[in-house]
Amino acid sequence: MTAEKRAQQAVPSIRIDVRNDLPVNVSGQFILYWMIMHRRRRYNFGLQRAVELALESGKPLVVFEALRCGYRWANDRIHGFVLQGMEGNARTFADAPVTYFPYVEPEAGAGKGLLAALAARASAVVTDAFPCFMLPQMVTAASKQIRTRFEVVDSNGLAPLAAADKAYGRAVDFRRFLQKVLPDHLQHVPAADPLQDVQLPSLGKFPEAITARWPKATAAMLSSTRAALAMLPIDHGVGPAVFDGGSDAAMKRLDLFVRKRLAQYAEDRSDPDLDGTSCMSPYLHFGHISVHEIFARIAKKESWSLTDLNAAPSGKREGWWGMSTAAEAYLDELVTWRELAYNLCDQCPDTYSTYECVPEWARRTLEQHASDERPYRYSIDELEAAATHDPVWNAAHTQLVRDGWFHNSMRILWAKKILEWSAHPREALATMIHLMNKYAVDGRNPNSYAGFLWTLGRYDRPWFDRPIFGTVRYVSSENTVRKRRLTGYLKKYSALPFSLTTD
Repeated sequence: MTAEKRAQQAVPSIRIDVRNDLPVNVSGQFILYWMIMHRRRRYNFGLQRAVELALESGKPLVVFEALRCGYRWANDRIHGFVLQGMEGNARTFADAPVTYFPYVEPEAGAGKGLLAALAARASAVVTDAFPCFMLPQMVTAASKQIRTRFEVVDSNGLAPLAAADKAYGRAVDFRRFLQKVLPDHLQHVPAADPLQDVQLPSLGKFPEAITARWPKATAAMLSSTRAALAMLPIDHGVGPAVFDGGSDAAMKRLDLFVRKRLAQYAEDRSDPDLDGTSCMSPYLHFGHISVHEIFARIAKKESWSLTDLNAAPSGKREGWWGMSTAAEAYLDELVTWRELAYNLCDQCPDTYSTYECVPEWARRTLEQHASDERPYRYSIDELEAAATHDPVWNAAHTQLVRDGWFHNSMRILWAKKILEWSAHPREALATMIHLMNKYAVDGRNPNSYAGFLWTLGRYDRPWFDRPIFGTVRYVSSENTVRKRRLTGYLKKYSALPFSLTTD
């Protein structure tokens, strides 16, 4: 890529949040990209911005990717998935003009001081924006320690988070907003490979003062074997997911979806037996693939260009993109609903995981029915063990526990029944958060929290009044079986012998 073309494709300023007023430190040894959520080489605005600063300053570039062990719900499943991505990054950066430094914390707190030590040697620090879980607090804490230029770069969605100035309460309103702003932002996409044809000076040997105290992760640790994971102080009762992590695995799954499933997505996505979903959410969550790359692949499949967009921002689900019905159905999930969830977490950082984020009408009706008799009540331990009277719910939860992901139609039923079987909606929300975040690879994500709140009425409208739910939408196992193809699904997940190792 020429310097002129690179300048034309520079990271848009709306995606860059400068956390201090400090300039690039010309006496620093390198530019530091602290890769915390967009854990990939391709289509990555954060990496691209770090490359820009390295080229401007003539400094080497260090890509620092760490995995701590003291976060809540740390277990073999989550750790293993991230480590598989780190192993892939070690390979993909091996032939790049960067120094890749992977660090895996051997015990809680062992990595304390590492970022500060790296930042003290850096000319500038770039990291990833992510509006959920522990990441915002971690970045804020880091900003108080870093004494050089510190930029947080948004590579989360097709639209920058900063493009919205409020939290949207309805999908139709947010869709209309996206239809207004996306034409401009789709002209400013990340480079497919920000390191292509880039020449940067070599750092040479990594500072021994760093590696002596915080050794680089070994190939054995990055292999994420059970033996490697067993060395870490995390929950070993939650085993690996049934799918691999990393950008290579993400690309294989995307290729399968686009070639064999996309054409039937609108018809097949809601039926678990048909296996018609993309299954991209775990890879999107950990940044092993970019929404921009997924969009680019679909646009290529559809022979689509920007001129195909419908100019009228109607808020309708179909007809705006100018693509096939199947592609538009998928993009509504990938773009509208996903970015609506990110909008929630970005605009409501203190409440997105709380009962108070449920709209007033829904809380009012739920409270009015809070004292209704519950024919069934289950403790969190009983739910975790899939020990309910409902075989359909048990099958959904078994898929979550065993596989690390479960079908969206079953997620809806899963959450609605937890609401029905809990003493209070506030308790139900806490249970959903715990179980999803512990077992789902794509938990701890804005989409998960938005889904919990949708269960309680957010993004929805009042329905018919009934016990327990009031006018919040009701979902039953009987209707799910009647409306969805579940024969094979229930056979697969109901026939498995089940035992659960708890913390």
